Amino acid sequence: MTLKLKVGKKGYIILPKALREAVGIEEGDDLTVSLSDAIILTPAKKFDRAAFEKMAKQHKESILSVKGAKYPEPGEAKEYSLEDEF
Repeated sequence: MTLKLKVGKKGYIILPKALREAVGIEEGDDLTVSLSDAIILTPAKKFDRAAFEKMAKQHKESILSVKGAKYPEPGEAKEYSLEDEF
């Protein structure tokens, strides 16, 4: 799974609540940062990847089951900030 996150004014990123809950990240937890061809954040705690993927699929299905729900068009939400949503 790949997520696109926007870097904030002071260089921070926000991990969406659903992702934090799925992997068990809580305020104050440690993350390991690795550099290779990418920046990799790894929770110090282990998590069940299969359970996360199942939860992500169910979350996507629940969003798309809402009447009138659709995939966003490119640029459709550009006026919104992740800080406002999370």
